[in-house]
Amino acid sequence: MNARILDGTCNPWFYGDVGVRRGKVAFVGSLRNFEAGETIDAGGRVLTPGFIDMHTHYDLYLFQKPRMVSKLLQGVTTIGIGQCGLSPAPVNERNKEILDQYIGFIKAGTEPDWKWNTFGQWLKRLESLELGLNVFSFVGHGTIRLNVMGFENREPSGAEISQMKGLIAQSMEQGAFGMTSGLIYPPGVYACPEEIREVCEALREFRGLYLSHMRNEGNQVLKSVMETLMIGKANSIPVHILHLKVMGHQNRGVMKDLLHRLGDARKKGMDVTADVYPYTATSTTLRAMLPPWVQEGGIGALLERLEDSYVRRKVIDEMRVDWQKENSLRNCDGPSGILILYAPETPEVEGHTLQEAGEILGLRPLETVLEIISRNNGKDTAAYFNILEEDMMKALGSPRVMIASDSIPAVEGGRCHPRSNGTFPRVLGRYVREKKTLSLEEAVWKITGFPASRLGLAGKGFLKNGMDADMVLFDPDKVIDRADFDSPSAYPEGIDRVFLAGETVVEKGYFCGPCLGKVLRKKHY
Repeated sequence: MNARILDGTCNPWFYGDVGVRRGKVAFVGSLRNFEAGETIDAGGRVLTPGFIDMHTHYDLYLFQKPRMVSKLLQGVTTIGIGQCGLSPAPVNERNKEILDQYIGFIKAGTEPDWKWNTFGQWLKRLESLELGLNVFSFVGHGTIRLNVMGFENREPSGAEISQMKGLIAQSMEQGAFGMTSGLIYPPGVYACPEEIREVCEALREFRGLYLSHMRNEGNQVLKSVMETLMIGKANSIPVHILHLKVMGHQNRGVMKDLLHRLGDARKKGMDVTADVYPYTATSTTLRAMLPPWVQEGGIGALLERLEDSYVRRKVIDEMRVDWQKENSLRNCDGPSGILILYAPETPEVEGHTLQEAGEILGLRPLETVLEIISRNNGKDTAAYFNILEEDMMKALGSPRVMIASDSIPAVEGGRCHPRSNGTFPRVLGRYVREKKTLSLEEAVWKITGFPASRLGLAGKGFLKNGMDADMVLFDPDKVIDRADFDSPSAYPEGIDRVFLAGETVVEKGYFCGPCLGKVLRKKHY
């Protein structure tokens, strides 16, 4: 009671009370002459729906940390997985090992048992865990293609297209919330726009959402946006651009044109949205710097090729120029703009820039990239400082862009991008209270009602009668992130209570249980 209520609709906050019964919101307004098992005085703090992080890479990390305390401490009560073309299902027995290697950089030390094949079996496996929050999943195009074609760099046959479409349709029927692509990662990078258009035909009968990690986010980002829009228009399906960004200082100002194109597309009837995280550094594996041809056949084939000195020289020569009009070194203003986060077999380079790592290993920067990949079997992550804050803030303020973290988990005590542990308090503290990029109402909508409505998350995202009582109580004058690249696991401040199904699961910065998370499935009518 006595809360400033932001109900997830972007309407102005209002003072009021919220009643909860059997895990559902039973009343929103002013309660008088009532009896309750427990009464919590909010003291004028802000009460909102539970935050939704629709973009994480915690798929397999859930086996290691099913409570997801680091998310709950930020106010997150629901997460999405299966992003950027990477999902642990569907998978056939023949390709389980190669899929395990493919997604090695998001495992954070987890060694799953892989006792599933279909997407539905994967969701049932998740249901066996004591989940601390709600989980929903997309199906990954990269995983689908790997199942049908392995890591082959070629166009699919008609029969293979049909097989991929069948796997997508089956996954949608079993509860997937849409299909994601990762068009910078093998095998997704081998798929031409026409292939993506064809396989997305499988989404049409479900009006399923297509979400894309586009094939270029630098010099050719506008071309990539048009490709994404083409796929949506050709199939009459909604589309979504993952982690919207423009990389490289040389592309200053392009974000304004990009947002204009999204707005123009919506005016013409295109159903397009995007998400963004509130940081100026990206993060992924160092393999994203490599030309596609050297990665054909999977991690094992890549590592074998990198043992050949001639191949190494050829790869380095291509990395110096713009394969696919992209160049990570240029976008980061050189090797000092790339930070090594996770490299378990070469721990001496963790926390150092690529320039510094090269000096430690006695190698030039691009040679260092190949050496770290080789010695760590592709299980590495790095941060790339390649985004201008002014451009990121333009995206953050756009009514067509929601907020999500793009979290990649870290091993216990290891380094990761601070977005994993700070995204939501950072938005509320730095970009609402301090920089005033967003109003509080807008920010809360972008992390509650907006993603819930976009994804069709039944019962989530709003404080309304009958909705699930997943809620966050926080102090708008104190909420802030504390995670940074030196202390990426530091907990945020100002999140006072988190409720899941009406039960307190976080209080005063500590997880207090119980584990009430559920696996959510998309319902199709």
